[in-house]
Amino acid sequence: MQAQQHDDLSTMPAANLKSGRVQTMYEGNDPEVQNNNTPEETSEINEMEVLLRESATPITIKRGDVVEGVIVRIDQDEILVDIGLKSEGVLSTKELPANGYGSFNELHIDDKILVYIMQPETPDGHALLSLKRAHAERQWRIADQQYRDNELLQARVIDYNKGGLIVDVAGIRGFVPISQILNLKREEVAAGGESQETAAKLASMRDKELQLKIIEINRTRNRLILSERLAVQEWRQRRREELLDELKPGEVRRGVVSNLANFGAFVDLGGADGLVHISQLAWSRVNHPSEVLHVGQEVEVQVLSVDKEKKKIALSIKRAEVDPWTTVEQRYTPGQLVTGTITKIAPFGAFARIEDGIEGLIHLSELTPGMDPKAALHEGMQLQLRILRIDAERRRLGLSLRQADEVDAKEVPSEPSVDSGGKGVAGDMMSLEETPAHQEAGTNQAENSTPRRSEGRGERRERSERPSENPLLSNLPPGGQGETTAMAEAFRRADRQRTKEDTEAPEE
Repeated sequence: MQAQQHDDLSTMPAANLKSGRVQTMYEGNDPEVQNNNTPEETSEINEMEVLLRESATPITIKRGDVVEGVIVRIDQDEILVDIGLKSEGVLSTKELPANGYGSFNELHIDDKILVYIMQPETPDGHALLSLKRAHAERQWRIADQQYRDNELLQARVIDYNKGGLIVDVAGIRGFVPISQILNLKREEVAAGGESQETAAKLASMRDKELQLKIIEINRTRNRLILSERLAVQEWRQRRREELLDELKPGEVRRGVVSNLANFGAFVDLGGADGLVHISQLAWSRVNHPSEVLHVGQEVEVQVLSVDKEKKKIALSIKRAEVDPWTTVEQRYTPGQLVTGTITKIAPFGAFARIEDGIEGLIHLSELTPGMDPKAALHEGMQLQLRILRIDAERRRLGLSLRQADEVDAKEVPSEPSVDSGGKGVAGDMMSLEETPAHQEAGTNQAENSTPRRSEGRGERRERSERPSENPLLSNLPPGGQGETTAMAEAFRRADRQRTKEDTEAPEE
């Protein structure tokens, strides 16, 4: 019986598993086994080998570790999470946030979550987990990665003290020193938060979202220091590079005036400043940018050129607007009276602006006779002018002050004057003739009252005997009615004097 057992070697285990063919099979080098196994069977063997090796390596966890797990069960009071131990970890639903990431409604079975090990093993054999502490740890890891990658982030101001601002970085309390706040002046920074003015500015920034960059991080000390100044500088530098690639000549953009200089204005296009030269500010003449712009004003600009090598952007405000010269002939006609503002005095005359972008020349010959433009005119002076000619193609406009003045003199009648001797003045008669009510009568009077050399003494005597036929006096009231005006009396005296002279004239 004993011999039979030893003779049947095929039914007995080998004494040495790592010898002979058994060793070859154990190592997976047996050619017969390799030839007989299919690719699927070989893959399964490899997976089983990996699992065996992993199971042979025990998982060790300790308090404070943050591990990733998979939700396997959700109850009203607790959530079971598989973290690779022989039993699931327990996560209490009481510590879950009310909403947002990690809230009860946001968690589902098979979700992967990051948990914090509060207790490796309870008397029941389960690990006690915390999602809230894991979230904070997760944010510290994210912040550390942002610090290494020089990333920019957004954070809300939740409080302040005399040293700076306290911000909320996804659940982590961060600090922005007063020297790293963008909108504070140098003297305000030097005074610190003890100054009432500085403290008021810090208080006004509460609940405001800031763009920040991490400049120092220390997880063990819970220290997170951020800077707004560096964040804005870096963002503008990145944005400038993007804009230099995006902007195309002829494109119209909106921007904000960031600074004014004698030679033009700088406009912020959202991260990069472009220059609007003083000649491109408006269609009209501009002596200084402050005449038409102010810092903080929103404007539309047209891109003139982009120099990527020098990183310069040339802009124009007037090109983004309609050229007024293209429609000037629709608004004005030669002979029209307009109000102009003197913009420049020149040796040959003066320039006047009748609207923004439309200026014309008043030549010396079209000024009031004898007028010295340098002495009589000054910039900003408003005058009534007459348009002489319009040349839209050459952007030329001819104006006249003399012709506007002449028309005004004709349209406004002057009162007649009487000299001390009671004689009517010729100027008085001309004024009366040019009034609309007596224009026709005045014309007849001028024709009938002018003596001709061919007239005889008899004719002059006959005309003097009929003084009432004078057309200038025919419509005047008689002196006996007490309604005679000073003007009518003056003309009667002049007429009687002329009649007397004709009567007493000697015969030829």
